Amino acid sequence: MTPHRFSIFLRFGFLVSSLGLTGSASAAPALVVVISIDQFRGDYLERFHRHFGPDGFNLLLERGANFVDCHYRHAHTKTAPGHAVILSGVHADVNGIIANDWIDRETFAWTSCVEDPSAAIVGLPPRTGPLLPGMGNPQKGRSPRNFLAVTVGDELKLNRGGRPKVIGISRKDRSAILMAGKTADAAYFMDGARMVTSTYYMNELPEWVRAWNAEEKVDAYFGRVWERFLPESAYAIQGPDDMPGEDTTAGRLGNTLPKKVTGGDAKPGPQFYSAFENTPFGNEVLEDFAEAAVLNEQLGRHPGVTDLLCLSFSANDSIGHLYGPDSHEVMDNVVRMDRTLAKFFAFLDKHVELKNCLIVLTADHGAAPMPERVKAASPHLVAGRIDSKVLQATGEAALNRAFGPLADGGNWLVRDDSWFLLYPAALKEKKVDAAAAQAVVRDALLTLDFVATAFTRAQLEKGEVQDELGRATLLSFNRARSGDVYFIAKPYFVSRKTGTNHGLPYNYDTHVPLLWFGAGVRPGVRVERVGVDDIAPTLARLLGLPAPPQSRGRVLF
Repeated sequence: MTPHRFSIFLRFGFLVSSLGLTGSASAAPALVVVISIDQFRGDYLERFHRHFGPDGFNLLLERGANFVDCHYRHAHTKTAPGHAVILSGVHADVNGIIANDWIDRETFAWTSCVEDPSAAIVGLPPRTGPLLPGMGNPQKGRSPRNFLAVTVGDELKLNRGGRPKVIGISRKDRSAILMAGKTADAAYFMDGARMVTSTYYMNELPEWVRAWNAEEKVDAYFGRVWERFLPESAYAIQGPDDMPGEDTTAGRLGNTLPKKVTGGDAKPGPQFYSAFENTPFGNEVLEDFAEAAVLNEQLGRHPGVTDLLCLSFSANDSIGHLYGPDSHEVMDNVVRMDRTLAKFFAFLDKHVELKNCLIVLTADHGAAPMPERVKAASPHLVAGRIDSKVLQATGEAALNRAFGPLADGGNWLVRDDSWFLLYPAALKEKKVDAAAAQAVVRDALLTLDFVATAFTRAQLEKGEVQDELGRATLLSFNRARSGDVYFIAKPYFVSRKTGTNHGLPYNYDTHVPLLWFGAGVRPGVRVERVGVDDIAPTLARLLGLPAPPQSRGRVLF
């Protein structure tokens, strides 16, 4: 155990062996599996239901509880904020995860939500080429240091004397780390073809992970053709395969099925690994690693102990961004995801037995339809793509008109996704009050035809919001980390040149599945509106645990 991990143990009181079970030990599941499918809209379960087999989604739909109207309550529906809510039951205003990455208000440097300079990545291969997208600087490690909340996994450790194992697994570092919490035994994520972790958890990979990496599971897919899983006629519900707006360049995969997966490389290499991330095969490899984790860590096989496995499948997000929710690619991935889940559930039944498991399935966010699809459906619907340069220029011009240009002709603002930050030096030069400058930018943004609303930091700090969009924004606003002006685009406007995006507080982004299966779950369809923040207190209740201390959700059953 590393010194850092030992200090966490002490901080949470794990060495106090007198902490007993809060609930009935005999009724407790041996293994809890919490599954998040990245960018999985709530309507996918109904839209593609006829193509599911009996043992994947249908195992949960037919034998579990299905909350058909589950939503995120926050405005900034992105990957990290979503995963941070799932097992903490609290939003960015408290947990601090305002985005996947953000601009630090003091240094104006970008930081990843799980970046930790005091840690290092464990298991990286020797570098022979450029860094892969999304991995960032490997010299900067990963940990939940920026995560300011407590999760169900943390409560499980605290209230069971540290005996349960808690493990997070995903292709994305942020997804594995934020679901697993601060006291997890491990969080594993992918770099190219390898599963890696951080010195926050351990100083070297376990032998079983090194052995799994040595099998080169990803490389085995080099040159594989992504064919349709179903007859082509089944995909007619999605419209034509080749539609305007789809990405035609990513991974050299083209925008129609079938796709040969090489990335243009002659053998497995960086371009292939990047292309591989945009295929359903990534979910298959992740499921294989999850099986290895269950077997080698003996999850669910510790008498009198409940273990927790957090799984986040990322391929749907990569595919969805490129081709949109109405594409053949997304449909095919969902159908393949169903079979991947069936394989994993059969594995659990063999090695742990499903009667000893509690399974929760949800998603971190949905996705907007591509604006080209919207406009093709009806000329009366308004949709479009946001020009980032227009946003920046509008704010700068308004500030120059109100206060005069800066002496060096520099910028007043820097954009951080849906936020704008004002440079303190610019305010100081012009002797401008921050609240006044914020109001100028807000009012200027509201003149743009694709902006629905905007809020200033001054408004949000005082809670001066009156509508639903404002209340959702408050949940995404963190005083220490958020910017100065936040804007929300109108429905069906996306901030990508091709493909689609997510991040808005509209139903297509907020509505996600919520399925429960196993011990303590009463099967059936529930139609009341619930929140993803309800998962943590509900799961805690089922496990006989206190709810995470900051959680605000309600117990569903």
